[in-house]
Amino acid sequence: MDELFDKVSGDIKTAMLARDKVALEAIRGIKKEFLEAKTAKGSDGHLPDDVAVKILQKMVKQRKESAQIYAEQNRPELAENELAEAAVIERYLPAQMSDSDLESAIAAIIAQVGATGPQDMGKVMGVASKQLAGKTEGRLISEKVKALLAK
Repeated sequence: MDELFDKVSGDIKTAMLARDKVALEAIRGIKKEFLEAKTAKGSDGHLPDDVAVKILQKMVKQRKESAQIYAEQNRPELAENELAEAAVIERYLPAQMSDSDLESAIAAIIAQVGATGPQDMGKVMGVASKQLAGKTEGRLISEKVKALLAK
């Protein structure tokens, strides 16, 4: 518990000493989000790693969406900065599943749930989202479930 928070706190000092502005900015952003989650109403003052991973995933998604908007508005320097920050944040996420691993995990979940077709997508997604949280993006899980149930 709180392992990611402690790692981020230590990495801020490392980024400062290395004078790495992009990493420092990204890591400070992570710490800010973590502190807000720890002190949020109803929180017990701890930040479990599973909650921290969800925060990190959200941050990466936001950076990538911002980069896409900047690219569409012909602002490549801002898009580059957002993508660089996203790359720094992704270092704190657990290793993402490969496509074949994801497919076999979802196939096992489909068998476990007893799903037979596209009408069972909700059942499969409920279990898959919980089991695969942090290991891959929700969008990829959804696409793979759709493809496997359509067979």
